[in-house]
Amino acid sequence: MRSWSDLPVGRVVRLDVEADAAALSIDPLPPGAPAILTYRPEPAELLDDARTVAGLVASVLRELDAAALALFPAWLPGAAGIDGPGGAGPRAVRSLALRTASTGEHYGPFLAELAERALAGGGPSAFPPEVRAAGLARVLAGSYGRSTSAVLVHVPDGLGAAAQEVFVAGCEWLAQRAKAGVWLTGAPLDAVDRVPTVRPRPTTGPTGPSWAQAGGGRMGYPAIAGRPHPGSPGELALEAALARCAWASGRAWNQTYLPHPLAAPIRLDLLWERERCVVEIDGPDHRGAAKFAADRERDVLLQLDGYAVLRFLDVQVLTDIETVLRRIAQFLRGRRGTEG
Repeated sequence: MRSWSDLPVGRVVRLDVEADAAALSIDPLPPGAPAILTYRPEPAELLDDARTVAGLVASVLRELDAAALALFPAWLPGAAGIDGPGGAGPRAVRSLALRTASTGEHYGPFLAELAERALAGGGPSAFPPEVRAAGLARVLAGSYGRSTSAVLVHVPDGLGAAAQEVFVAGCEWLAQRAKAGVWLTGAPLDAVDRVPTVRPRPTTGPTGPSWAQAGGGRMGYPAIAGRPHPGSPGELALEAALARCAWASGRAWNQTYLPHPLAAPIRLDLLWERERCVVEIDGPDHRGAAKFAADRERDVLLQLDGYAVLRFLDVQVLTDIETVLRRIAQFLRGRRGTEG
């Protein structure tokens, strides 16, 4: 079996692994692996997009673009302190982008446009699909400190022979133009016989998936250590509330924890290390059997190491933030032995 770091980039392969198991085993990203995103299109939407290769490519590029915009400024060194499109902001990020491109593999004009669009909150790109595919792949890889990127694509049920052919051709276009891995899971492609099958070696044991959809879309991507996930309204809302609370100091978002040397790493949504307090925000995907079981197993490992795990539903964070804050504060003050 191959590890995630050994899977090919620049081509399309089918993975001999269950889609849920694959998603659980790639966050935290394994050492040496590409930056791995997940693409899970809705069958009805895909049937519309897959009428032509160009339509499918346009759909995927929209999702990759949304992910890159949401991850800004992780991929642009020096841009963290620049807020909003007003004043000198656009000129500043454009200058940073051109400087970054001059010392690496990025295409300067594309990176500058992407930075300006991120600062402005979106908008269409003027560049052709070929430039966008290559540029977005580099940006997404750079967001995670990786040299390459890959997309784990879940093939939905119900694709006919013609749609399967268009689907695979679109994936091949993306892999070749972006020089990225396109790894397929899900429904079989029985009408297309040119996609080789490989079997990765998934990480064993529980992990802490901290993925979210970009802008409510179909592209999922892992969190970046030290920041709430930009695609998680629950994490963003909780951080905005905690930032106003003096008692919340010492928190760290999306940290990786290793229970013991032979265990799989665990991604923690929110951690107070000194107080040994972990806060998890569970979206609807945590109700699934595989993720529910993984959550329970990792909670036990954390508790055995002396950590308390406080779990809240994302809907609770979004609709009753005061109760969430009160419960976290009560626990932290108890651990600190103070009422302050």
